Amino acid sequence: MSEAEPSGLQLTARIREASNATFLADLDGEQVVYKPIAGEKPLWDFPDGTLAGREYSAFLVSEAFGWRVVPPTWLGEGPLGRGMIQRWQEIDPEQDAVDVIPTEEAEQPDQPMLTVLEAIDEHDNPVTLVHEDSAALRRMAVFDVVVNNADRKGGHVLAMPDGHRHGVDHGLTFHVEHKLRTVLWGWIDEPLTDDELAGIDRVVSALHGDLGAQLEEHLTVDEIDNLEARCAALAAVGRFPPPAGYGPAVPWPLF
Repeated sequence: MSEAEPSGLQLTARIREASNATFLADLDGEQVVYKPIAGEKPLWDFPDGTLAGREYSAFLVSEAFGWRVVPPTWLGEGPLGRGMIQRWQEIDPEQDAVDVIPTEEAEQPDQPMLTVLEAIDEHDNPVTLVHEDSAALRRMAVFDVVVNNADRKGGHVLAMPDGHRHGVDHGLTFHVEHKLRTVLWGWIDEPLTDDELAGIDRVVSALHGDLGAQLEEHLTVDEIDNLEARCAALAAVGRFPPPAGYGPAVPWPLF
């Protein structure tokens, strides 16, 4: 989907748990999420561009991968000014792609989920952060490495009824410094599949064409150069990376 100017955007509710101004809205009979640029809180470590521009850039990279990780997203005008608009996704409440479960359940031999970390909950009970082992979620993890996602919370993984997994909330992406913070660490050191490597190649090819030109409108030259460098490094190693850098490996809160 290309950047467009929607008409008839009407606010229906505010999503108050979001850290920046975020609204549900109706756009010509379709439910969307609207994040006006005017409602973004300044971030000292993301001083360039806008969060809306980064979210739209993440969608463009997702499209280059060809995996539909990010739902259809564009920039347009709304009641509170220009902002990010994203098609609303109805999740399956019976599916949990990411979860926190009692550690004794995570230790069962038939447990299909991958362990990320163990902790103690507010009642002093041992719990384990887990996520599913699926091709859709692996693709999201590859996408997060490439865009340097600093905020992949469990709540940012949408479990769709057909088994697809969408990722949302990509304002904290594309930084030139390593900032990968994610709940999707279950495949550390596992080899990338041919499909995953081919997706990375598609992004690199697109960066030398229309994608590169589109990203220049929202990201700095250094950020785009580092995006390509991360693609090259990930493809060269051919494995899911471990946590690195001085920051925390997972976001907080986890969901």
